[in-house]
Amino acid sequence: METTQTAPIQAKVFAPVTSEEPLSPIQEEILRLKKEKNAIILAHNYQIESIQRIADRLGDSLGLAYDAAEATEDVILFCGVHFMAETAKVVNPGKTVILPDMEAGCSLSDSCPPEKLKAYKEANPNLYVVAYINCSAAVKALADVICTSGNAVKIVEQVPEDREILFVPDQNLGAWVAKQTGRKMRLWPGSCYAHVLFTVQELQNVQAQYPNAPIVAHPECTEAVRDLADEVCSTEKMISFSRNHPSDHIIVVTETGMMHRLQKEVPNKTFIAGPTGNCACNDCRFMKMNTLEKVRDALLNLEPRIEMEENMRKAAETPIRRMLEWSKR
Repeated sequence: METTQTAPIQAKVFAPVTSEEPLSPIQEEILRLKKEKNAIILAHNYQIESIQRIADRLGDSLGLAYDAAEATEDVILFCGVHFMAETAKVVNPGKTVILPDMEAGCSLSDSCPPEKLKAYKEANPNLYVVAYINCSAAVKALADVICTSGNAVKIVEQVPEDREILFVPDQNLGAWVAKQTGRKMRLWPGSCYAHVLFTVQELQNVQAQYPNAPIVAHPECTEAVRDLADEVCSTEKMISFSRNHPSDHIIVVTETGMMHRLQKEVPNKTFIAGPTGNCACNDCRFMKMNTLEKVRDALLNLEPRIEMEENMRKAAETPIRRMLEWSKR
């Protein structure tokens, strides 16, 4: 029986940027409302380009955690997903923290329900819990220290050597950190649904089209993809890698919103979005729930707001502050 082979998916190419379009009326309205409400707009690297352009701060989870903690404005508008806005409220409780869409969640956060982690800790009381920041405030409250993809290695290296580590919730990031540090860790069985869609086969197809382009991949990818990459790092470190690498083409294996940030920061290079078996690039459906219309409405109404019980907020703040302190060492 004759079989048909499907042609490789053509990756989406982001060419060098030569100029920017003028702001749209709704973007201008958002900036006016921002001043009127004395707000700061924090946006994650995975947000759509039109939101990135009107953000006061643009970055990864670590950078935005610092930005949230240091914000002096009355209102923090967090363009990201729910756990990120929660983190802003934890570290700066006196501010009004709003999220454009309260349904913007995270598959990683959902993979680690706090009641299950609490039960696991009670059964294993000597574990030192390192929690990736992609988790709920309730899970952070159960952790000893928080980390991000940008500082995970540095954080784990500072955990007392006589303590066994439980790394939650991303098993892929945890496995990568364990390999980098040599620390044995128990790994919670969670993963980012978007990053595990990348496959070696699709990336090798892209490599065949761009043989001189290096691959830079996020550590939330599977081990097979990480092993294929020339560099594994956080989204923020992808900028310096791309800027310093001699190639004028870079294959980027993470959520597609990062391409806009790279185009802005490294405008003289061409970026190729790592495809999956289903599409030419890879969007996180949760990150893309935020739109300009929702951003405008959130500022207009100062809703939806992030609220939490104070005891839990204080418990979550301790490991976050520990992360911020350890990151500066």
